[in-house]
Amino acid sequence: MRVDHIAIAVNSAEDALENYKKLLNVDKIEIEEVPNEMVKVVMINLQDTRIELLEPTSENSPISKFLKDRGEGIHHIAITADEIETDVNHALDKGIKFLGGLRTGSYGRKITFIHPKSLNGVLVELCQAPPQDDGQTLENKI
Repeated sequence: MRVDHIAIAVNSAEDALENYKKLLNVDKIEIEEVPNEMVKVVMINLQDTRIELLEPTSENSPISKFLKDRGEGIHHIAITADEIETDVNHALDKGIKFLGGLRTGSYGRKITFIHPKSLNGVLVELCQAPPQDDGQTLENKI
């Protein structure tokens, strides 16, 4: 496993992107709305890692609640899982608690979140890239 990205909750993804571009040598930027998560994602690709800016698209979004409660800042750290189902089962066997089940996140990735109480107050996302064009969605596999 390795760090995939660090996610930052922001009020305006465009404003935040301009701030990060002042400091970072950005290789590539990807923008996507994820309706089931009620969020706009701006992924800033750097040479060896990524920063994800999360802007809520609804007042009911978990990111909207996060911003109201805590303000802008680091929301979670994402870890790449090679075989997410295996890694989740292994973690569950060790007593790790999760928030919700496996679902589809940005860019078609399988994702789930580890409860912050299991990792010293840090929200951690496990994510796995989808298989290369196998014609199945996460919902069809589970």
